[in-house]
This record gives sequence, C-alpha cells and structure tokens, in this order.
Amino acid sequence: MNLPKLFEDRMRKLLGEEYEVFKEGYSKPYYSGLRVNTLKITPEEFEAICPFSINRIPWIANGYYYDSDQQPSKHPFYYAGLYYIQEPSAMTPASLLPVEKGDKVLDICAAPGGKSTELGAKLQGEGILVSNDISNSRAKALLKNIELLGISNALVLSEAPNKLADVFPEYFDKILVDAPCSGEGMFRKSPSIMKNWEQYGVEYYNKLQKEIITFAARMLKPGGMMVYSTCTFSPEEDEGTISYLLEQFPEFHVVNAIPGNAMQQ
Repeated sequence: MNLPKLFEDRMRKLLGEEYEVFKEGYSKPYYSGLRVNTLKITPEEFEAICPFSINRIPWIANGYYYDSDQQPSKHPFYYAGLYYIQEPSAMTPASLLPVEKGDKVLDICAAPGGKSTELGAKLQGEGILVSNDISNSRAKALLKNIELLGISNALVLSEAPNKLADVFPEYFDKILVDAPCSGEGMFRKSPSIMKNWEQYGVEYYNKLQKEIITFAARMLKPGGMMVYSTCTFSPEEDEGTISYLLEQFPEFHVVNAIPGNAMQQ
C-alpha cells in the first residue's frame, strides 16, 4: 500500500523504531464486527440464535467479530434491528461513555449512527438522546438507523454546534464528540481518504475539532462527562485538541479510559 510520503515521515518521527511494525499492519486483514442491540435482545440470546460464526470482542460486552466472507447485513436479523454492523475499534467511544438510564445525552457528530445507537441502547428508553450531524444528507442516514434499532427517546437534528450551544447551555449529563478528522486510521479501509488528507491536511481538521469541542463543553453539565474520539493518529488532532480544551476550560479534567471497564479515575 502506497502511503503519502508526508504521512510516512510524520509517523516515522512519531513512532521511531516501532514504525516498521506499524506499517506492516497495512498488509494484514482487518477485522469485521457487529454490535448487538441490547434494546431488543441480550448478547446471550443473540448467541443462541445467531446463524453465522461469531466471536466475542474482549473489550466490548455486546460486540462480536465475524468472518469477512459472511454477510450479516443481508440477514433478516439486521433488518429487524437486532445488531449494527460496526468496526470493533469504532465501538469503543460509546462503550466508554458511562450512560445511565434517565441521562440527557448528546452525540454531536453522530452520523451515520453507529455510536448513537449504542448510546440510545444504554438509556433503555429513559432520558433523552440528541443525535446531531451538521450534514443534512448524513442526518437522514442517522435517522434511518435510529428508527431501525428502535430508539424511541431520540431527537435527530442537523444543526451547527454553535447553534446547539445557544439552545442547550450546561444541559447534558454525557456528551460524545466523535469529531471529523483527517482519517489517518481509515487509509487501509478507504484509500481515497488519502487524497482528502493530502488536500486538507491535519491543520484544517484540527481547527474544526477545537470549535466543536468548545461548543460541546459549553453544553455539558457541571459534573458531567464527555468522550472525545477520532479515527486518526495525529497528535495535533488527539492530545492537542484535549490540551486546547483544558486550557479553555480549566475546570475540566482528564480521566483514564480502560476499554472494557468503562471509566476509571
């Protein structure tokens, strides 16, 4: 796989002697996954009726690997909303946000709905989920998945983050910011993203991320919790964005996220 030279140079500088092992990963097969919709069925019940081979994802209680030659998206169980097709790594952000029944939850960059549908399942029909995506066309796909998985206490919006912040100041108990990013972690899955990376670069997305997370922070209740995630390796977009947030909101603090074990202080 031919990676952009600038990307290779950046990652080699970042990873040092680990870079070659990192690069080898691009030649390995990637894992396919699905997440059981616990609004409709328990993982144990699904295992009992699942018509194809699955294996548990260690850090996701309701997540499973499936063989790439299988097609669970064509099975009637999929159209019944029993599960959502999602890459294992993409399941992590929503699993780490400790949503409880009755919470007011915001997914500010929600389309197409993979993370929102898990947040909605955690609410178990109590509280409210606001799922937003600024793109109207993507918000339509989001709405379709919210309906397919049976989340009745969700409000789907297509608004700019600044407008949401004006309407919902210090309103939400939990917020997920799965921010738009340069997509470095998606190069293997979708090589066309490399052209987008070369065209826009890290700086373009980092500006967006800082704006979004700032407005999200204004909507979080005192004592609330926010998870920030991307699908990129860029320190500017990841640790850099969090450092910026902490400078702007010194009352915030970081907690350590342990996959499979919710949040640990």
